[in-house]
Amino acid sequence: MFTGIIEDLGIVEALEQENTNLHLTIKSKLASELKIDQSVSHNGVCLTVIDLSASSYTVTAIKETLDKTNLNSLKVGDLVNLERGLKLGDRLDGHMVQGHVDQVGTCINVDAQNGSWVYTFEYNPKLGNITIEKGSVTVNGVSLTVVNSKDNGFSVAIIPYTYEHTNFHTFEEGTVVNLEFDVIGKYVSRLHTKTSLS
Repeated sequence: MFTGIIEDLGIVEALEQENTNLHLTIKSKLASELKIDQSVSHNGVCLTVIDLSASSYTVTAIKETLDKTNLNSLKVGDLVNLERGLKLGDRLDGHMVQGHVDQVGTCINVDAQNGSWVYTFEYNPKLGNITIEKGSVTVNGVSLTVVNSKDNGFSVAIIPYTYEHTNFHTFEEGTVVNLEFDVIGKYVSRLHTKTSLS
């Protein structure tokens, strides 16, 4: 479980394909504090640490993960939003984030507003995911508040700190991002669908 508050911007140091799996080696200041078998969120994807060095660590993404997230498009040198798992007793500064990406979305507009930025994303509504106005959504692992909610998209407003300390500053029109929708909203949506069908 995570909160969507990014701790570090990691750098992809190496990518190694093994059969249908992809091993990602990430350079990060967090490496010295990690342990083998620990969970770390990478652009919102929960992955397990399998190897460590003083300044980097390695995780593995399987085919299921690669098929449903933007990890398959990473290149050496890319920036990755990182967050370690939530500790019981910590403040919950974002919202409850599972680290299970629901689907990818595409950035369709970046609007610089003299001190903040508004990003607009589109996604395939046929997968049954929804947003609500002023509800929570996770974009590349970042906990954000929805504005301008639509059936197939939404916008988020970004403050300078988030812009500088996450990979949002690399987004442009066409950038593919990982989306995790609010877990409560997903359950409500599923219950509504089941009730409608019965």
